[in-house]
Amino acid sequence: MQLTLPAHQGTTLTIKSGTSTWSKPWRQYQVHDYLRSKLCSLYENDCIFDKFECAWNGSDSVIMTGAYNNFFRMFDRNTKRDVTLEASRESSKPRAVLKPRRVCAAGGKRRKDDISVDSLDFTKKILHTAWHPTENIIAIAATNNLYIFQDKLNSEMH
Repeated sequence: MQLTLPAHQGTTLTIKSGTSTWSKPWRQYQVHDYLRSKLCSLYENDCIFDKFECAWNGSDSVIMTGAYNNFFRMFDRNTKRDVTLEASRESSKPRAVLKPRRVCAAGGKRRKDDISVDSLDFTKKILHTAWHPTENIIAIAATNNLYIFQDKLNSEMH
């Protein structure tokens, strides 16, 4: 299986997983769909050329990739659920629980903890992610910081 953010296959807003021949992708995941309204800004700032790496857990059931604003996304391939999390100094404290985040469209209704697409920091980006091959441990590279998160209670994303 190969995972990529294909710059030459229409859009960089999705992850496509498929065979090495790419005759037909198996699945497509919407990673940065909320950025559609910001494509001009991303292009002007050369962010359109950012390449977010993908990683998957040891059982190939969860795909992880980075995003802007020090967010990273996980997609459970079995349940088709996804979650957006943030790598920050607050979340790097021992035993800190990562809270799911949600990016909403500009001017749209927001919940208390939602973040508007207009307030995303495009200079903070997670381009590199890695997953331990057998344990539920991930490494996230955000700017000049390395975050390591471990989930001892659950073996899969919840």
